[in-house]
Amino acid sequence: MGELETLNRSLFLLINGGGDTPQWLVLLAIGIAKGLIFLLPVLMLGFWLWGHRGERRLVLKATLVTVIALVVNQAIWAVWPHPRPFMIGLGHNWMLHAPDSSFPSDHMTVFACMGLTLLLDGLSGWGVVILLTGLSVAWARVFLGVHFPLDMVGAVIVSFLVYSGFSPIWRRIGQSVTDLAERCYRSLMAVPIRAGWLRG
Repeated sequence: MGELETLNRSLFLLINGGGDTPQWLVLLAIGIAKGLIFLLPVLMLGFWLWGHRGERRLVLKATLVTVIALVVNQAIWAVWPHPRPFMIGLGHNWMLHAPDSSFPSDHMTVFACMGLTLLLDGLSGWGVVILLTGLSVAWARVFLGVHFPLDMVGAVIVSFLVYSGFSPIWRRIGQSVTDLAERCYRSLMAVPIRAGWLRG
């Protein structure tokens, strides 16, 4: 076992909930680990339905960065599968999870992609909020025993690399993609837009 893996396991044991963890804390962590991610599509949808063109363009970019990063994660799992803590009997497991590869974390990847894109492309306040929320999700998933700390670090690295690689491409295609998406949206949602319920 290498030094990095030893550090990974040591950090995990520092964060992971022990056998005497109170039930309320376990339930809180499960709520954070499973529930907060559903706020992201709600936020992105809000930006799209009621935001201005710049915000819509950011929503599209953040979504594409996230999708690409999740595909990269799948490739990493295929090439280098890494067991979750409960698969090797390490620490305590407080939440049911499939025994699949842990590195990098999909949950943290989603938060990091969305947060970094907004942070670096003009909606810095919302980007910070998303990243801090992602940090709480990262803590919860390690605390509950389904991830290692470096799974979260890996997710942030993958997210940043994908963002950096995709940004030059988006500068060339972003305008056209946004135009097409807005045309489809205005066609599908013409009635509520005319009624003033949604932004056109």
